[in-house]
Amino acid sequence: MTTYSRVRGLPVVTLGEAQEIGTLASLTVDAAGGRITHIRVTGRRGRAQGAVGWNALHAIGTDAVLVESDVLPQAGPPGPGNEALGVRVLSEDGDDRGTVQDIVFDASSGRIEKVVTTLGEVAGDRLLGLGDHALVVRGDLTAGPEG
Repeated sequence: MTTYSRVRGLPVVTLGEAQEIGTLASLTVDAAGGRITHIRVTGRRGRAQGAVGWNALHAIGTDAVLVESDVLPQAGPPGPGNEALGVRVLSEDGDDRGTVQDIVFDASSGRIEKVVTTLGEVAGDRLLGLGDHALVVRGDLTAGPEG
């Protein structure tokens, strides 16, 4: 398993040429699908953010993210650009479930295993949606200090 905090800031490099195309700035999270769909790449000197689809990733290593040689980041991020780290976690009933500290995911498939919050962990299959203000999870959670 891999964590969001570990891969953030890694160089994104093409597989064949070892050309650095940027830095992994963030992940595009499909909360309802429980997976990561894209990596967001910041270009050299922090300019022009683009996105690379998860299916174009070859591997996530300890020192770099390898993408297929013919891949260039798409102009602009796909869909909503909501950052998951640091956002509030709310149940569908409006109960506070903490703040996102990290995301644990399968590096080969992009499947979210769990979200680590300030109040405990939330299984990836309990995620409902990620908006501008919060990550919404199913309300029947038992994780956390109360449960």
